Amino acid sequence: MGMKVLKRERRLCICCMQEHEVKTVQVRDHTIFKEVEVSFDAVYEYCELADEFYENEEQMAANDIRVKDAYRKSQGLLSSKEIADIRAKYGITQSDFSTLLGWGGKTITRYESHQVQDRAHDSILKKIERDPEWYLALLQAACGTLSEDAYRKYFGRASSLLEASQDYYLRKAIKASYAGFLEKGDYHGNTELSLDKVVDVIRYFASSSRITSLYKVKLMKLMWYADALSFKRTGHAITGLVYQALPMGAVPVAHDSIIDLKGVPCEEVDMGEANAYHFCLKEETSFPSLTEGDISILDEVIEKLGKMTKKEIVSFMHRERAYIETPPRDVISFIYAEDLQL
Repeated sequence: MGMKVLKRERRLCICCMQEHEVKTVQVRDHTIFKEVEVSFDAVYEYCELADEFYENEEQMAANDIRVKDAYRKSQGLLSSKEIADIRAKYGITQSDFSTLLGWGGKTITRYESHQVQDRAHDSILKKIERDPEWYLALLQAACGTLSEDAYRKYFGRASSLLEASQDYYLRKAIKASYAGFLEKGDYHGNTELSLDKVVDVIRYFASSSRITSLYKVKLMKLMWYADALSFKRTGHAITGLVYQALPMGAVPVAHDSIIDLKGVPCEEVDMGEANAYHFCLKEETSFPSLTEGDISILDEVIEKLGKMTKKEIVSFMHRERAYIETPPRDVISFIYAEDLQL
Protein backbone atom coordinates (compact mmCIF):
# COMPACT_ATOMS: atom_id res chain seq x y z
CA MET A 1 0.00 0.00 0.00
CA GLY A 2 1.25 3.54 -0.76
CA MET A 3 2.62 5.40 2.23
CA LYS A 4 3.01 9.15 2.86
CA VAL A 5 5.24 10.18 5.77
CA LEU A 6 3.60 12.86 7.90
CA LYS A 7 6.12 13.07 10.75
CA ARG A 8 9.38 11.52 11.93
CA GLU A 9 10.31 11.33 15.61
CA ARG A 10 13.02 9.42 17.47
CA ARG A 11 11.46 7.76 20.52
CA LEU A 12 10.56 4.44 22.08
CA CYS A 13 8.62 2.36 19.57
CA ILE A 14 5.88 0.43 21.36
CA CYS A 15 5.80 -2.09 18.50
CA CYS A 16 9.37 -3.40 18.93
CA MET A 17 10.09 -1.73 22.31
CA GLN A 18 13.32 -0.19 20.99
CA GLU A 19 14.28 3.46 20.59
CA HIS A 20 14.54 4.54 16.96
CA GLU A 21 12.96 6.87 14.43
CA VAL A 22 9.21 6.25 14.35
CA LYS A 23 7.25 7.49 11.37
CA THR A 24 3.67 8.76 11.45
CA VAL A 25 2.28 7.83 8.04
CA GLN A 26 -0.85 8.07 5.94
CA VAL A 27 -1.88 5.10 3.85
CA ARG A 28 -4.83 4.22 1.68
CA ASP A 29 -6.63 1.49 3.57
CA HIS A 30 -9.70 -0.66 2.93
CA THR A 31 -12.23 -2.33 5.19
CA ILE A 32 -15.80 -3.60 5.35
CA PHE A 33 -18.36 -1.50 7.24
CA LYS A 34 -22.04 -2.48 7.37
CA GLU A 35 -21.39 -4.98 4.58
CA VAL A 36 -19.97 -2.25 2.33
CA GLU A 37 -16.32 -2.16 1.28
CA VAL A 38 -14.90 1.32 1.83
CA SER A 39 -11.52 2.96 1.18
CA PHE A 40 -10.14 5.67 3.42
CA ASP A 41 -6.93 7.53 4.27
CA ALA A 42 -5.76 6.04 7.55
CA VAL A 43 -3.03 7.41 9.82
CA TYR A 44 -0.74 4.96 11.62
CA GLU A 45 2.62 4.70 13.32
CA TYR A 46 5.14 2.68 11.30
CA CYS A 47 7.98 0.59 12.71
CA GLU A 48 10.64 -0.04 10.05
CA LEU A 49 12.41 -2.65 12.18
CA ALA A 50 9.31 -4.83 12.40
CA ASP A 51 7.82 -3.51 9.13
CA GLU A 52 4.49 -3.10 10.88
CA PHE A 53 1.78 -0.46 11.22
CA TYR A 54 0.11 0.20 14.57
CA GLU A 55 -2.25 2.79 16.10
CA ASN A 56 -2.22 4.82 19.26
CA GLU A 57 -5.58 5.62 20.91
CA GLU A 58 -5.94 8.99 19.22
CA GLN A 59 -5.23 7.51 15.78
CA MET A 60 -7.61 4.64 16.43
CA ALA A 61 -10.46 7.04 17.17
CA ALA A 62 -9.64 9.24 14.15
CA ASN A 63 -9.39 6.26 11.81
CA ASP A 64 -12.73 5.00 13.08
CA ILE A 65 -14.30 8.32 12.04
CA ARG A 66 -12.57 8.11 8.65
CA VAL A 67 -14.01 4.65 8.04
CA LYS A 68 -17.51 5.83 8.89
CA ASP A 69 -17.16 9.01 6.83
CA ALA A 70 -16.07 6.92 3.86
CA TYR A 71 -19.18 4.79 4.36
CA ARG A 72 -21.34 7.93 4.68
CA LYS A 73 -19.93 9.27 1.43
CA SER A 74 -20.62 5.99 -0.37
CA GLN A 75 -24.24 6.15 0.84
CA GLY A 76 -24.80 9.85 0.12
CA LEU A 77 -24.94 10.76 3.82
CA LEU A 78 -23.48 13.83 5.51
CA SER A 79 -20.00 13.37 6.95
CA SER A 80 -19.31 13.96 10.63
CA LYS A 81 -17.61 17.26 9.73
CA GLU A 82 -20.53 18.36 7.57
CA ILE A 83 -22.89 17.75 10.49
CA ALA A 84 -20.59 19.75 12.77
CA ASP A 85 -20.43 22.52 10.15
CA ILE A 86 -24.24 22.75 9.99
CA ARG A 87 -24.40 23.13 13.75
CA ALA A 88 -21.56 25.69 13.71
CA LYS A 89 -23.34 27.62 10.96
CA TYR A 90 -26.26 28.21 13.34
CA GLY A 91 -23.99 28.71 16.35
CA ILE A 92 -25.83 26.16 18.47
CA THR A 93 -24.37 23.67 20.97
CA GLN A 94 -24.56 19.92 20.43
CA SER A 95 -26.98 19.37 23.31
CA ASP A 96 -29.25 22.30 22.36
CA PHE A 97 -29.29 21.14 18.74
CA SER A 98 -30.42 17.68 19.86
CA THR A 99 -33.07 19.26 22.10
CA LEU A 100 -34.28 21.50 19.27
CA LEU A 101 -34.72 18.46 17.03
CA GLY A 102 -36.37 16.37 19.71
CA TRP A 103 -33.60 13.79 19.57
CA GLY A 104 -31.69 12.24 22.46
CA GLY A 105 -29.40 14.62 24.31
CA LYS A 106 -26.18 13.05 22.98
CA THR A 107 -27.40 12.27 19.46
CA ILE A 108 -25.59 15.13 17.71
CA THR A 109 -22.44 14.50 19.74
CA ARG A 110 -22.45 10.88 18.56
CA TYR A 111 -23.16 11.87 14.93
CA GLU A 112 -20.21 14.26 14.97
CA SER A 113 -17.95 11.49 16.22
CA HIS A 114 -18.49 7.73 16.09
CA GLN A 115 -22.09 6.98 15.09
CA VAL A 116 -23.49 6.96 11.55
CA GLN A 117 -26.86 8.72 11.35
CA ASP A 118 -29.91 7.05 9.83
CA ARG A 119 -31.37 8.39 6.57
CA ALA A 120 -34.35 10.07 8.24
CA HIS A 121 -32.10 12.15 10.51
CA ASP A 122 -29.73 12.81 7.62
CA SER A 123 -32.60 14.24 5.54
CA ILE A 124 -33.61 16.54 8.39
CA LEU A 125 -30.05 17.81 8.82
CA LYS A 126 -29.74 18.48 5.07
CA LYS A 127 -33.01 20.42 5.07
CA ILE A 128 -31.82 22.52 8.01
CA GLU A 129 -28.56 23.26 6.19
CA ARG A 130 -30.29 24.63 3.09
CA ASP A 131 -33.42 26.13 4.68
CA PRO A 132 -32.84 28.67 7.49
CA GLU A 133 -36.54 29.52 7.47
CA TRP A 134 -37.49 25.97 8.45
CA TYR A 135 -34.77 25.92 11.10
CA LEU A 136 -36.13 29.19 12.49
CA ALA A 137 -39.61 27.63 12.73
CA LEU A 138 -38.15 24.66 14.62
CA LEU A 139 -36.32 27.06 16.92
CA GLN A 140 -39.48 29.02 17.68
CA ALA A 141 -41.36 25.80 18.42
CA ALA A 142 -38.64 24.73 20.86
CA CYS A 143 -38.21 28.10 22.61
CA GLY A 144 -39.68 26.78 25.88
CA THR A 145 -37.04 24.05 26.13
CA LEU A 146 -34.05 26.40 25.76
CA SER A 147 -32.72 29.05 28.12
CA GLU A 148 -33.81 32.60 27.36
CA ASP A 149 -30.25 33.74 26.61
CA ALA A 150 -29.56 30.76 24.37
CA TYR A 151 -32.84 31.21 22.48
CA ARG A 152 -32.17 34.91 21.91
CA LYS A 153 -28.66 34.15 20.62
CA TYR A 154 -29.82 31.35 18.31
CA PHE A 155 -32.78 33.37 17.03
CA GLY A 156 -30.55 36.31 16.08
CA ARG A 157 -28.12 34.05 14.24
CA ALA A 158 -30.88 32.20 12.38
CA SER A 159 -32.61 35.46 11.40
CA SER A 160 -29.37 36.79 9.91
CA LEU A 161 -28.84 33.56 7.98
CA LEU A 162 -32.40 33.65 6.70
CA GLU A 163 -31.94 37.19 5.44
CA ALA A 164 -28.69 36.26 3.73
CA SER A 165 -30.28 33.14 2.23
CA GLN A 166 -33.23 35.07 0.85
CA ASP A 167 -30.88 37.66 -0.68
CA TYR A 168 -28.75 34.89 -2.20
CA TYR A 169 -31.70 33.25 -3.95
CA LEU A 170 -33.13 36.62 -4.97
CA ARG A 171 -29.82 37.51 -6.61
CA LYS A 172 -29.77 34.16 -8.41
CA ALA A 173 -33.28 34.78 -9.74
CA ILE A 174 -32.40 38.26 -10.96
CA LYS A 175 -29.26 37.01 -12.68
CA ALA A 176 -31.29 34.24 -14.31
CA SER A 177 -33.64 36.83 -15.80
CA TYR A 178 -30.59 38.53 -17.36
CA ALA A 179 -29.15 35.35 -18.88
CA GLY A 180 -30.65 36.06 -22.29
CA PHE A 181 -28.89 39.43 -22.56
CA LEU A 182 -25.31 38.31 -21.88
CA GLU A 183 -24.17 38.52 -25.51
CA LYS A 184 -25.96 41.79 -26.29
CA GLY A 185 -23.62 44.60 -25.30
CA ASP A 186 -25.87 47.35 -26.59
CA TYR A 187 -28.57 46.13 -24.18
CA HIS A 188 -26.47 46.10 -20.99
CA GLY A 189 -24.04 48.84 -21.90
CA ASN A 190 -21.01 46.55 -22.36
CA THR A 191 -21.06 45.84 -18.63
CA GLU A 192 -21.62 42.58 -16.79
CA LEU A 193 -24.50 42.84 -14.33
CA SER A 194 -23.22 43.84 -10.87
CA LEU A 195 -25.94 43.69 -8.24
CA ASP A 196 -23.50 45.13 -5.71
CA LYS A 197 -23.27 48.23 -7.90
CA VAL A 198 -27.03 48.28 -8.38
CA VAL A 199 -27.51 48.35 -4.60
CA ASP A 200 -24.83 51.00 -4.11
CA VAL A 201 -26.24 53.22 -6.87
CA ILE A 202 -29.68 53.08 -5.23
CA ARG A 203 -28.17 53.76 -1.81
CA TYR A 204 -26.16 56.69 -3.19
CA PHE A 205 -29.23 58.30 -4.70
CA ALA A 206 -31.24 57.57 -1.54
CA SER A 207 -28.60 59.26 0.63
CA SER A 208 -28.47 62.49 -1.38
CA SER A 209 -30.05 65.61 0.12
CA ARG A 210 -30.08 67.04 -3.41
CA ILE A 211 -32.78 64.62 -4.53
CA THR A 212 -36.36 65.39 -3.59
CA SER A 213 -39.18 62.83 -3.22
CA LEU A 214 -37.30 59.75 -4.35
CA TYR A 215 -39.98 57.23 -5.19
CA LYS A 216 -39.67 54.23 -7.48
CA VAL A 217 -40.60 55.86 -10.80
CA LYS A 218 -38.08 58.66 -10.31
CA LEU A 219 -35.39 56.27 -9.06
CA MET A 220 -35.69 54.06 -12.14
CA LYS A 221 -35.18 57.10 -14.42
CA LEU A 222 -32.16 58.30 -12.44
CA MET A 223 -30.61 54.84 -12.73
CA TRP A 224 -31.11 54.76 -16.49
CA TYR A 225 -29.65 58.22 -16.89
CA ALA A 226 -26.63 57.24 -14.79
CA ASP A 227 -25.97 54.15 -16.90
CA ALA A 228 -26.63 55.97 -20.17
CA LEU A 229 -24.39 58.92 -19.26
CA SER A 230 -21.61 56.54 -18.21
CA PHE A 231 -21.95 54.69 -21.51
CA LYS A 232 -21.86 57.97 -23.42
CA ARG A 233 -18.67 59.05 -21.64
CA THR A 234 -16.79 55.76 -21.30
CA GLY A 235 -18.45 53.16 -23.52
CA HIS A 236 -19.54 51.22 -20.43
CA ALA A 237 -22.61 51.48 -18.20
CA ILE A 238 -22.19 51.42 -14.42
CA THR A 239 -24.50 48.59 -13.34
CA GLY A 240 -25.05 46.26 -16.30
CA LEU A 241 -28.83 46.63 -15.96
CA VAL A 242 -31.02 46.17 -19.02
CA TYR A 243 -33.86 48.69 -19.39
CA GLN A 244 -37.24 48.41 -21.06
CA ALA A 245 -39.39 51.23 -22.45
CA LEU A 246 -42.49 51.20 -20.24
CA PRO A 247 -45.23 53.85 -20.26
CA MET A 248 -43.52 56.04 -17.66
CA GLY A 249 -40.04 55.67 -19.15
CA ALA A 250 -37.04 53.40 -18.72
CA VAL A 251 -37.35 50.63 -16.14
CA PRO A 252 -34.78 47.85 -15.52
CA VAL A 253 -35.63 44.22 -16.09
CA ALA A 254 -36.59 42.59 -12.75
CA HIS A 255 -37.17 46.00 -11.15
CA ASP A 256 -39.65 44.58 -8.62
CA SER A 257 -37.01 42.15 -7.35
CA ILE A 258 -34.17 44.66 -7.42
CA ILE A 259 -35.80 46.90 -4.82
CA ASP A 260 -36.04 43.88 -2.46
CA LEU A 261 -32.28 43.29 -2.46
CA LYS A 262 -30.55 43.40 0.90
CA GLY A 263 -29.23 46.89 1.61
CA VAL A 264 -31.76 48.73 -0.55
CA PRO A 265 -33.43 51.33 1.73
CA CYS A 266 -36.96 50.88 0.43
CA GLU A 267 -40.04 51.73 2.45
CA GLU A 268 -43.52 50.78 1.29
CA VAL A 269 -45.91 53.68 1.78
CA ASP A 270 -49.71 53.35 1.88
CA MET A 271 -51.10 55.92 -0.55
CA GLY A 272 -54.75 54.93 -0.16
CA GLU A 273 -55.74 53.12 -3.34
CA ALA A 274 -52.20 51.88 -3.95
CA ASN A 275 -48.80 51.55 -2.29
CA ALA A 276 -45.74 53.56 -3.26
CA TYR A 277 -42.06 52.77 -2.70
CA HIS A 278 -39.97 55.47 -1.08
CA PHE A 279 -36.16 55.39 -0.91
CA CYS A 280 -34.25 57.20 1.82
CA LEU A 281 -30.91 56.54 3.51
CA LYS A 282 -30.14 58.77 6.48
CA GLU A 283 -27.28 57.07 8.29
CA GLU A 284 -23.66 57.56 7.30
CA THR A 285 -22.64 54.91 4.82
CA SER A 286 -20.05 53.91 2.26
CA PHE A 287 -20.45 52.70 -1.31
CA PRO A 288 -17.56 50.25 -1.74
CA SER A 289 -18.44 48.97 -5.20
CA LEU A 290 -18.54 52.43 -6.81
CA THR A 291 -15.46 54.02 -8.36
CA GLU A 292 -14.68 57.74 -8.29
CA GLY A 293 -15.75 57.84 -11.94
CA ASP A 294 -19.07 56.20 -11.10
CA ILE A 295 -19.74 58.71 -8.32
CA SER A 296 -18.84 61.60 -10.61
CA ILE A 297 -21.49 60.40 -13.08
CA LEU A 298 -24.08 59.95 -10.31
CA ASP A 299 -23.38 63.45 -8.98
CA GLU A 300 -23.91 64.93 -12.43
CA VAL A 301 -27.23 63.12 -12.80
CA ILE A 302 -28.29 64.32 -9.33
CA GLU A 303 -27.29 67.89 -10.16
CA LYS A 304 -29.38 67.97 -13.34
CA LEU A 305 -32.35 65.78 -12.41
CA GLY A 306 -32.47 65.49 -8.63
CA LYS A 307 -34.96 68.30 -8.03
CA MET A 308 -37.36 67.25 -10.78
CA THR A 309 -40.77 65.98 -9.79
CA LYS A 310 -41.97 62.59 -10.94
CA LYS A 311 -44.05 64.22 -13.68
CA GLU A 312 -41.13 66.36 -14.86
CA ILE A 313 -38.62 63.51 -15.06
CA VAL A 314 -41.09 61.26 -16.89
CA SER A 315 -41.76 64.06 -19.40
CA PHE A 316 -38.01 64.62 -19.76
CA MET A 317 -37.45 60.91 -20.39
CA HIS A 318 -40.22 60.80 -23.00
CA ARG A 319 -38.25 63.34 -25.06
CA GLU A 320 -35.18 61.11 -25.21
CA ARG A 321 -34.45 59.62 -28.62
CA ALA A 322 -33.81 56.33 -26.83
CA TYR A 323 -37.41 56.28 -25.65
CA ILE A 324 -38.94 57.64 -28.87
CA GLU A 325 -37.14 55.10 -31.08
CA THR A 326 -37.85 52.08 -28.88
CA PRO A 327 -41.19 50.26 -29.36
CA PRO A 328 -43.28 49.97 -26.17
CA ARG A 329 -41.93 47.35 -23.74
CA ASP A 330 -38.89 46.61 -25.91
CA VAL A 331 -35.36 46.81 -24.56
CA ILE A 332 -33.74 50.23 -24.88
CA SER A 333 -30.42 50.09 -26.72
CA PHE A 334 -27.50 52.03 -25.30
CA ILE A 335 -26.58 53.15 -28.82
CA TYR A 336 -28.99 56.04 -28.27
CA ALA A 337 -26.86 57.37 -25.40
CA GLU A 338 -25.02 59.41 -28.02
CA ASP A 339 -28.05 61.72 -28.18
CA LEU A 340 -28.64 61.91 -24.42
CA GLN A 341 -30.13 65.23 -23.32
CA LEU A 342 -27.66 65.49 -20.43
